[in-house]
Amino acid sequence: MATGMFGRVREALFPSRKAPVQSATQAGHVKDRLFGGSTRAMAAAYGVSQRTVERWIAGTRTPPQLSKAAEKRWEKQNQARAKQGRPPLPRPTTKADRLATDAVRAQTTERGRERRARQLQQTGAFSGHSARVGRAMTFSIRGSDAVRSRDVHLNLTGDQAAALALADSEDEVRQIIGQALAEYFNGGLYGGFGPDDFEWDENDFDLR
Repeated sequence: MATGMFGRVREALFPSRKAPVQSATQAGHVKDRLFGGSTRAMAAAYGVSQRTVERWIAGTRTPPQLSKAAEKRWEKQNQARAKQGRPPLPRPTTKADRLATDAVRAQTTERGRERRARQLQQTGAFSGHSARVGRAMTFSIRGSDAVRSRDVHLNLTGDQAAALALADSEDEVRQIIGQALAEYFNGGLYGGFGPDDFEWDENDFDLR
């Protein structure tokens, strides 16, 4: 399964457009489809040399992953934040993460996303897609110290699913899901929530 919300959303809404797993193939697709075949443009965007990009494509070098030391620091920080009742910090992103995300982005065209969005809008009140936002130690609501371990399941409307189909970044997906969460909680005993009132771990999220 793809990591992050952006990858999982694209995987669910465009199941026939899955990105390649091998980083060398990913790099080739990204260079050709997002940077017009320009090694120089891709290298500049990633902050590396052209030779490095060529090595990624050839498979003689892979983009750096998060080091074990950095992973441990991140886990330790989040353990401390959990004890304080604070939301988790997002996992630090690496060039390997960016390449994987760009490879997902490269699989669909703008026209294809617009076509899919129109299809989803026509489904009305329920698009046939639902999102699960994990709550166990990863979810917080601004202004509340309540903890509930049950996940939140959101039945997405056609408009919400269409917005996700058009989203082109992790931040855009997070905003759309944040708005869906606000509408979910505003429809219950509470009210007045907005999309920025929620924090959750992007890897404790699924879209079906």
